[in-house]
Amino acid sequence: MSTAQVQQVSKVVLGDPSEFRPEHRDPDAFRDFRVHNVADRVIKTYDLMHTNQTVEFVRDRMDYWMKFNHGEMTVMEILEKLNELVDESDPDIDVPNSYHAYQTAEGIRQYHPDKPWFQLTGLLHDIGKIMHLWGEPQWATVGDTFVVGCAPEPSIVFGVESFSKNPDLQNPKYKTKFGMYSPNCGLDNVMMSWGHDEYLYRVLLANNHSLPEEALYMIRFHSFYPYHSCGAYKHLTNQKDEDMFPWIKEFNKFDLYTKTEELPNVDSLKPYYQSLIDQYLPGKIKW
Repeated sequence: MSTAQVQQVSKVVLGDPSEFRPEHRDPDAFRDFRVHNVADRVIKTYDLMHTNQTVEFVRDRMDYWMKFNHGEMTVMEILEKLNELVDESDPDIDVPNSYHAYQTAEGIRQYHPDKPWFQLTGLLHDIGKIMHLWGEPQWATVGDTFVVGCAPEPSIVFGVESFSKNPDLQNPKYKTKFGMYSPNCGLDNVMMSWGHDEYLYRVLLANNHSLPEEALYMIRFHSFYPYHSCGAYKHLTNQKDEDMFPWIKEFNKFDLYTKTEELPNVDSLKPYYQSLIDQYLPGKIKW
């Protein structure tokens, strides 16, 4: 990362996230996963996820997807493809995912006009969901993420009991608090459940870009709600994670509370965001 890029990255001050919630929506209604309020599709997605996301499964998916042989496409081409995807794990809204990308980016742009890399991160953060359009099931593409290889935390959506059919919970190596990890090893050194966060993070590492480390961290962990919303897994974090934590909390305000049925005018926004893509992640990307 260049000196100029380092200077762009500064500490953020966390405000009251309530100001980022759409005014017409009850704040308590966001991420309401109580069974009687959640669509069957959401329950089914998480049941499959918590049953099948094991260490062996994640290793298999990483081996498959990290060959980056699924084609070369630009960011805009991927965003347009995401018009075909509605996230089955999201209890808040069911509009094509590309609109959420612009909602998030515009929310960040309003409050952080001096951080174009942060705005672009908002636009990019979900494009790893392209995996589903290439054959990956939604339970291995969308939804809240968690650490595999150790015991699940109680704050995970639908609770520890939702992992009752997961084979890793019968494995002495994986079913304890630390599992296959050492205390405070750092999140860089854990294996996350497989999904769009991890995939896009790996794609960026394999391609040329000039996004700062903060952007990569937000992309990799933005769906890691047990960690950044509930304080779970702190026994695995290190100083880098502590330093990055304010950034992921800041990002979460825009990722979550800009969701609304009111859709942005994408055509009018494209030229601005194309200029950011050209600056930080130009050309075709290997997927």
